[in-house]
Amino acid sequence: MRVVVDLDLCQGHGMCEMEAPEVFEAGRDSVAVLDQAPGEARRGEVEAAVRYCPTQALKIVED
Repeated sequence: MRVVVDLDLCQGHGMCEMEAPEVFEAGRDSVAVLDQAPGEARRGEVEAAVRYCPTQALKIVED
């Protein structure tokens, strides 16, 4: 799995960082993806981050 963020939609709310702090780091206006290809062990956290993103700026791409 690969994590993709649409920086045009992201507003830096930080919900993703709260759900998956090892994968995302919220900045002032956007988020940085610390691990673009997290392992299966982090799938639940990443799926929660995608689900709870208020602007729907995140998605998971299956490789």
